[in-house]
Amino acid sequence: MTPRKIRVLVGKPGLDGHDRGAKVVAAALRDAGMEVIYTGLHQTPEQVVEAAVQEDVDVVALSILSGAHMTLFPDVLELMKQRGASDRLLTGGGIIPAEDMETLKQMGVGRLFGPGSSTQEIVHYIRDWFGATHGQESLAPLPPARMAEPMTFEPEVTPRRVESRSPRRSAVKVASRRARPARPRRKPARPRRKPAAARSSRPGARTASRRPKKARTVARRVKARKTARRAKRAR
Repeated sequence: MTPRKIRVLVGKPGLDGHDRGAKVVAAALRDAGMEVIYTGLHQTPEQVVEAAVQEDVDVVALSILSGAHMTLFPDVLELMKQRGASDRLLTGGGIIPAEDMETLKQMGVGRLFGPGSSTQEIVHYIRDWFGATHGQESLAPLPPARMAEPMTFEPEVTPRRVESRSPRRSAVKVASRRARPARPRRKPARPRRKPAAARSSRPGARTASRRPKKARTVARRVKARKTARRAKRAR
C-alpha cells in the first residue's frame, strides 16, 4: 500500500464563537503533512458529519469550549454511525473535565485534549491511530521541521522612514542618528512676573491697581466727563 496523507476535518459545533485554538491545531496538523478541512464557526452536528462524509476524511476533530461536549460528541458519534463512518476517528478537545473525558471514551470517542496540550502530542496521537488502523506502510513520513527565520532587533536605531529612494542616504541618516544622542525637547522658560507688592516696594514705582483694565478705562472716562462738566459750569 502506498503512503498517503491523513485527511482531518476540524469542526466547531454549537454556539461557541472562539476558534483560535482550532486554527492553531489545524495549522499544526497541516505542517505535519496532513490535509485539513476547517468547517468554520456555529456548525450543527449534521453539518459536521455531512462535511466529513463528503470530504472522505479519516479523522473528525471537534473543538468545544461552550460546555456542551456531553451533548455534541454523542450526537456526532451517532450520526457518524448512521452514515456508515463509524470506522473514522472522532477526537477533539476543549474545556472538558477528566470524568467527562472518561465517559465519552466509554461511548466510543477517541482521546480528548484539554487546555495546555501540545500540538505535537495531537499529531503523534493521530498518526499512531492511522498507522494502527491502516498499517504503517500507508503512513506518510513527517515533513522536515520548518526553521524559523532569525529576527534581528536593534533598539538603538530608530529610522523615521522605513522606505527610502536611496539606501545609501538612509544608511547615512541612520549613522548620523547613532552618532548624535537624542536631546529631550524643552519648552523655553517664561519669565516669572513679580507680585504687585514686590513691584510697589521700589522707590518711584506705581502701586498696581487690583481692578481690571476695562474697569480702569471706564473710570477714567467718567472722571473726564465730570471734569468737563465742572469746567462748563465755571464758564
